[in-house]
Amino acid sequence: MSTHTLAVEAATIGYDERVVVHDMTLEVPAGRITTIVGANACGKSTLLRAMARLLKVRTGRVLLDGRPIDTIPPREVATVLGLLPQTPVSPEGIAVADLVGRGRYPHQGWFRRWTAQDDAAVEEALRATDILDLADRSVDELSGGQRQRVWIAMALAQQTDVLLLDEPTTFLDVAHQVEVLDLLTDLNRARGTTIVMVLHDLNLAARYTDHLVALREGRLVAQGAPSDVVTPALVEEVFGMTARVIADPVSGTPLVVPVGRHHTPTNPQVTPQELTG
Repeated sequence: MSTHTLAVEAATIGYDERVVVHDMTLEVPAGRITTIVGANACGKSTLLRAMARLLKVRTGRVLLDGRPIDTIPPREVATVLGLLPQTPVSPEGIAVADLVGRGRYPHQGWFRRWTAQDDAAVEEALRATDILDLADRSVDELSGGQRQRVWIAMALAQQTDVLLLDEPTTFLDVAHQVEVLDLLTDLNRARGTTIVMVLHDLNLAARYTDHLVALREGRLVAQGAPSDVVTPALVEEVFGMTARVIADPVSGTPLVVPVGRHHTPTNPQVTPQELTG
């Protein structure tokens, strides 16, 4: 299990004159899966970028292993913490295996000598994301879903103890969304990798998360186990949506059932126990 720690202390984060995240304090549980949820433009990606050392906090600090992350050399950070950003851009014409191989740069010496260990890490990442057959293809030729799996493979090839992912299920159909989240869960369980990700789908977040963080307008609303955090009141406060919360019949985790203007509950008094038998 990862022993590296990641925390945010009283951090205010923004761009130019605009403040996006206000006075944020958050400790990421080591060796667990943490998911950040909230409405669009609530500060999820901004918070993740600050945690990854891509965005400097205005006040407060981000701590990696108890040290301010902006005081740690970038190469050292990259051996501990990997990032999949929301909209990564690949060099034109690059092959899949070459792009995935770029995840190995932090582990190489100053002369960037490629080793058999690097080969093994790249192959393992390609297999894990089910794109080994695409290794020689140009990334430019791939579908959006295939590209997303290539970027995830690159993050896996980095083999860091802490992995941050901003919308890792973007461009993926439902089946591949589940595959990716299963893959990340396997990684967490097998290696103890600490995973922090941003997801839009609250139900998938609740199903795959140990620690859920809910934001609203750049402020922390709630955090904790999904069963403790996901309530109708929380969904209303964070997403502005009326919903019922029942027990997922598969996982037992909270399942959010939206109530739209055209929906009349057929049994408003139904309980999770009745739904799951």
